[in-house]
Amino acid sequence: MADKGKGGHLVSKSSYKDFQIRAEFWADHTTNSGIFIRISDPKNIGAKSAYEVNIYDQRPEPEYGTGAIVNFAKVSPMPKAGGKWNTYEITAKGSQLTIVLNGIKTVDIQHGQFPEGPISLQFANLDKGAPGGPIKWRKVQIKPL
Repeated sequence: MADKGKGGHLVSKSSYKDFQIRAEFWADHTTNSGIFIRISDPKNIGAKSAYEVNIYDQRPEPEYGTGAIVNFAKVSPMPKAGGKWNTYEITAKGSQLTIVLNGIKTVDIQHGQFPEGPISLQFANLDKGAPGGPIKWRKVQIKPL
């Protein structure tokens, strides 16, 4: 569980191109987190250097909140993940990106800006004023395709 400290990223050692991720997470209603995929710059992880599959029920722009890929794929209505265990299933095959949250497809797009890279589990940096409560991860599985 991540709930204190400076926040940051747990980054995979391997780089992935075509893969499926299945991850269970518990997020507080205020949590600002996500799964970053195909990271192009592991030293500067963000929505400009990777696809950010968001976990953020209170995002000011809800179209890019929980279930969305920030800046690339909007979600409407935004599903709420706070206060319970959830399951993300993320599939990246070529330029096809599909996100399923708790059995409901929230994203299905073609986009090729980030073709390959590591994967990261994020915890927001609370010390710098970023919003957010705790995040817990379990049963995180990555399967190359």
